[in-house]
Amino acid sequence: MDQNDFFYFGKILKPHGHHGAVVALLEVDNPHDYRNLKSVYVDVGHERIPFFTESVEVLEKNRIVLKFEGVSSPDHADAFTGREMYLPLSSLPELEGNRFYYHEVKGFRVVDEVFGEIGVLENVLDLPQQALFQILHHDKEVLIPVVEEVIMQVDRARRTIYIRAPEGLIDLYL
Repeated sequence: MDQNDFFYFGKILKPHGHHGAVVALLEVDNPHDYRNLKSVYVDVGHERIPFFTESVEVLEKNRIVLKFEGVSSPDHADAFTGREMYLPLSSLPELEGNRFYYHEVKGFRVVDEVFGEIGVLENVLDLPQQALFQILHHDKEVLIPVVEEVIMQVDRARRTIYIRAPEGLIDLYL
């Protein structure tokens, strides 16, 4: 698999208990979606190595306890501390309606209810203060905030996102 076929799942924090389990912090919306996780890819050196799980226990604050097959001691589990975990994009739960993954909508057309077709969504900039759609309109960049009030409809079949941009925002760029 190519590096682009994965998403960042979380980071292993520390060993847990006496049987080789680890505590990990997940970067997902709902950790309970991953209770039946069969495997994760762990960064080892410059490679992502699959490790099969024996058990997954969901804790609070996006933390889980993972028990990997073949890891049976705290010393062995300690070797995983600080390592990043990834999952294949294909393992993401399917979203419906106006909910979407940022990687999923790249290349979608963006249409504003007043302006009309703005252009193609080049990227979603996940900035600390606000996620933004980065759209190209005839070689000009247009940035639109990714918020519920702006996104009217995500039409996956037509690969189109319909928006209601704040008044005057598009004019600032064009």
